[in-house]
Amino acid sequence: MLVDSHCHLDRLDLFGDAVDLDAVLASARGRGVSAFLAIGVDLTSSAKLIALAAEHADIFVSVGAHPLQDLAIAAPGVDELVSLARHPKVVAIGETGLDYHYAPESASWQRDSFINHLRAGRAAAVPVVVHTRDARDDTLALIEEYGCRERGGVLHCFTETREMARAALDLNYYISFSGIITFRNAAELREVVSYVPLDRMLVETDAPWLAPVPYRGQPNVPGHVLEVAKKVSEIKKLPLERVAEATTANFHRLFQL
Repeated sequence: MLVDSHCHLDRLDLFGDAVDLDAVLASARGRGVSAFLAIGVDLTSSAKLIALAAEHADIFVSVGAHPLQDLAIAAPGVDELVSLARHPKVVAIGETGLDYHYAPESASWQRDSFINHLRAGRAAAVPVVVHTRDARDDTLALIEEYGCRERGGVLHCFTETREMARAALDLNYYISFSGIITFRNAAELREVVSYVPLDRMLVETDAPWLAPVPYRGQPNVPGHVLEVAKKVSEIKKLPLERVAEATTANFHRLFQL
């Protein structure tokens, strides 16, 4: 069995086509996906996903505000995040983090928001789901200063260096890989996949973005996490069944399920 450890189930229609969510979930289950972590990008989507998860035993939720969200919306406070995290289907805080690639001008807002999320993760005793791009030093420094080492978290859709992966592992963070590892120009990232221990690794789709080969150019869906797991098995020269078993066990261990 597999887990899609990071998908945006409320955004699957982002590219214009109507989506039958029940059919998408059924298709993923038919490909061996046993659980889905639905990721909030702001407080509105977080609340919507909690309601969705209440209707599905295999959907869990992470609540938070994406670093690239609309800056006209105030960053969520620690108390707001902790309150949402009390719901039994909420297993993490995030997606939060720093993105200096697309929005360097909002770095101050992003750092303040990230600190709030890390503090909320500590207060609620849940892991934190982190987005990071072109912000290696600040991301690691804030995790170390404000995060909870005991509960840790995950650097999702990892595209950074082996050195950053090693530092994150030392902070008790897991590393999650997406369909990017199947892309032709991702040779350096595949070396990171080879480096990260299987017992500290997750797989994800980040649906509806980043569809893996052979689905490039199409909207991504949770069932495509199978292609990510297949690529990990190829890179690590391990049976697919072992990769699926390990990454599923890692998901359950990290999120205390």
